[in-house]
Amino acid sequence: MHKWIMFVLLSAASLLAVYLLTFGLPEKPKDESAELPEGTVLVKVQANSDFTFDQEEYKVKVGDKVILKLQNKSGIHGLKIDELNVDLEGQELETNLEFDKPGEYIMHCSVPCGTGHLEMKTKLIVEAA
Repeated sequence: MHKWIMFVLLSAASLLAVYLLTFGLPEKPKDESAELPEGTVLVKVQANSDFTFDQEEYKVKVGDKVILKLQNKSGIHGLKIDELNVDLEGQELETNLEFDKPGEYIMHCSVPCGTGHLEMKTKLIVEAA
């Protein structure tokens, strides 16, 4: 009896492995920044359902061409930088920026997303080249 159970389990595992190898293996994550031209920096800001961003601060240098991209990991969020008139939400989750002087900018969620919405902030720091 135990031999039949083991045979059935081994057969099912083998069929699953063949299926995954043929059809279902997920693609490896792609490094988006590897395809960017020299002098261009990708700043990917990930918004989470616990009313946080994935980093407390993001750093770029003066003169860099910055692609700022919002990724909603869970929930619906936006990203706003008041001083730069940047507002990423809805279908517009990416913008291009270029900085000519150092500074610090507060980025906050622009979509009311729940009880922790008002505390959902991070910084973009532009450092001297």
